[in-house]
Amino acid sequence: MTVTVPAGGPQEALLQRVIAYFAANGVGDTSLRTLAAEIGTSHRMLIYHFGSREGLLTAMVEAVWRTQQELLESLLREAMDDPYDGAWRFWVRLADDRAFAPLFFEMSAAAMQGHGWAGALRTWIAVWTDRLGRFFERVGHPPGRARTQARMAMAMTRGVLFELALTGDRATADATMAAFLKSTRPTSRGG
Repeated sequence: MTVTVPAGGPQEALLQRVIAYFAANGVGDTSLRTLAAEIGTSHRMLIYHFGSREGLLTAMVEAVWRTQQELLESLLREAMDDPYDGAWRFWVRLADDRAFAPLFFEMSAAAMQGHGWAGALRTWIAVWTDRLGRFFERVGHPPGRARTQARMAMAMTRGVLFELALTGDRATADATMAAFLKSTRPTSRGG
C-alpha cells in the first residue's frame, strides 16, 4: 500500500504532526482515537486523509524516508568538491535529530516482524545502498568495492546511531563516524 501525500497541503501538515508525536512517544499500539486527541484533530480526519491506521503508518514511513533521501541528496550536491563533507554533514543532521533514531528503529523492528506498513523500509535500504554505492564510485572506488563500502556505511551508520540513541554519548559517536569516513577514503584513484 502506498499513500501519496501532496506537499504543502493539509494532509502533509497533519502527517508532520503525526510523525512528531510518534517520534516523541513511539508508535506501539496507539489507536487513531488516542493519536487524534494527542495531536489536536479527530480520528475521522485521520481516516479521511489516510484511510486507516495502516495507511497512516505507511504514509509516515514513506515521508520519513523521502525527507532523509532529499536531505542526503541535497547535502551531497552542496559538497561537490568534497563529497565526504556532505556525508559528514548528513551524519551531523541525523545525530542532531534526537527523535529520528527511536522512530527509525521502531519502524525497523516493525518491518522485521512483518508489519505491512513498515515494509517500505526494505526498499529504503536497497535504494540507499545503491545511492551510497554510486557515492563511493564517484570518490574513486571500483564498482564492486563501492557496493561493499555502501553496505558497510549503512551498517556503521545504523550501529552508531543506535548506540548514540542508547547512550547519548555524542562525542564518541562523532569520533566513530569521523574515523569510519576517513577509513573509506580511497588511498589511490583505483581504490
